[in-house]
Amino acid sequence: MDAESILEGNSIFIEFKGALTEQYVLQQIVSDTKYKPYYYAGEKSTYEVDFLIQKGKNVVPVEVKAEENLRAQSLKVYCEKFQPEYAVRTSMSNYREQEWMTNVPLYAICRL
Repeated sequence: MDAESILEGNSIFIEFKGALTEQYVLQQIVSDTKYKPYYYAGEKSTYEVDFLIQKGKNVVPVEVKAEENLRAQSLKVYCEKFQPEYAVRTSMSNYREQEWMTNVPLYAICRL
């Protein structure tokens, strides 16, 4: 994809922005961290978690958002069901710690 499409947001980029962002995060996790990412979908595909990584004894769910959209319903459902010690959402938003998860900016996902 050319830079102009990304910067100006042509229809192809807009339609696949979420998938491209997930691909970016996957590549960053694989190339810049020691973690091996996994995917998780709930029963009957009612929710999904983009990536699961193992950090020591803990399984950490990672939800990817392409914008500053801070709703992470699938991540919340996963956390309510499995009660992980850590949960991560990555988005265009700044770093912030919340009660049940931490938001890591997309540009800093390599620091996971």
